[in-house]
Amino acid sequence: MRRDIQPNEPAFSSKEVAEEVGIATPTVRKYSQILERNGYEFLKDGDRRIFVQSDIEALIALRDTDKPLDDTAKDLVYQQKKRLEGSNETEIAISDTYENLPHDPDQLKEVLMFLVNELAATREMNTQLSNDMSQLKTNVSRLQQDHHVISSSIGNSSQKTNAKIEKLSEQQNTHYETLLQQENQISEFLQKEIQNMRDEQKKEWRSQNDFNKRLEEAIQKPKEKWGRLFSIFRK
Repeated sequence: MRRDIQPNEPAFSSKEVAEEVGIATPTVRKYSQILERNGYEFLKDGDRRIFVQSDIEALIALRDTDKPLDDTAKDLVYQQKKRLEGSNETEIAISDTYENLPHDPDQLKEVLMFLVNELAATREMNTQLSNDMSQLKTNVSRLQQDHHVISSSIGNSSQKTNAKIEKLSEQQNTHYETLLQQENQISEFLQKEIQNMRDEQKKEWRSQNDFNKRLEEAIQKPKEKWGRLFSIFRK
């Protein structure tokens, strides 16, 4: 039974000790098992270890040691036993003072009244602490509910946003495909029109060439007739 713990001394969980010492939570468990294996005593709530400042200092010593961990653990166990022996002596000294309580009824009554008042104040403080703890639990429960509501809202909002993005992306793809199809149709139409214009132009050129040939032939024929007539008169 440990008697080296001071009244109202802060207690820490394994996770808090891990953050304080700067090691992982499994390492806290490993160091604690090494200490217990060598005779170290921890405060426990069932199977759960409760750490105080002296325990944290022991874990730091294991973390920083250059010796084998079991050798350092034995040194720490020896130091703890020395502290426990010193606390036992203090308890004995305190118990001796109770034997020296005043025998005068009035003085004894004053001492008892003082103790009763201290006990009442302690009970009142415990009641206040209990109320504060109850209020703290209520606040924590509300915060958890608020967190759940916020998380749900964020999740729903994220789903809605993703759905809108997917819908807009689908609409954009559909619009792009429609524009691309229209562009292809326009391009095909223009190509056909250009080809038609080229065909018409070729027809015009052919027709014009045919006309020019006929015109030249028509012009050449009268010249031949007049040349024959002139040749007769020359004879």
